[in-house]
Amino acid sequence: MINGADRAHFSSPRTRTLGPEDWTDSGIPLLPAPREFVTELHQRHLPQPGTTVVAVLDACHHVTASASFSPRPHADDGWLHRNAILTQLRRITPHDLRLADPSRTAVLLRCREGSAGWTRQDGAWMWALRDAAALHGLRCGPYIVLTPGGWQSLGDGRHGQLPNSGSWADGPLHTVTELTPRAGREAGEERAWRPAPVTPLEALRPTGTR
Repeated sequence: MINGADRAHFSSPRTRTLGPEDWTDSGIPLLPAPREFVTELHQRHLPQPGTTVVAVLDACHHVTASASFSPRPHADDGWLHRNAILTQLRRITPHDLRLADPSRTAVLLRCREGSAGWTRQDGAWMWALRDAAALHGLRCGPYIVLTPGGWQSLGDGRHGQLPNSGSWADGPLHTVTELTPRAGREAGEERAWRPAPVTPLEALRPTGTR
């Protein structure tokens, strides 16, 4: 904040983005096991294209909090993305602004279509992650994209084929009830509605002598 005003209002949208070289020069810490991290985060949220996931890691690189959200489509202003990330961070974890050195790390995973190469929207998200992490007292961690070709941690070159942006369809279905196959339902309905055998009236009449 500058004199009570958000400093982002004093910068141009063109400056609220980071290129691959700027990102690399920022000294972003590497994930010790990126494949396992991406798999864990994917299993937690099953992101579809257009979904962004922010996660907070402790000093041992364990996920302590995470949230998924769907930002405005086609937005490429890092200020808007920063506000969206901050909203999620404030909702899922307390800040560490009182610490002299951050001990926790914010990581962003963005599921999108297209190639794994850097785009202007990626640059806006990188700027947003770095700014939101600083404003919440966290270290800025890797920025990972999930595309049809797999996942890639932009800036450090590490990547893999699975999961990808279509892997959400292979996840478990969360339904209210599980229906049996149609043939099984029809067979059950036939059994349920089959009329009960009729007892002859003679069998219901009382017997014996008066």
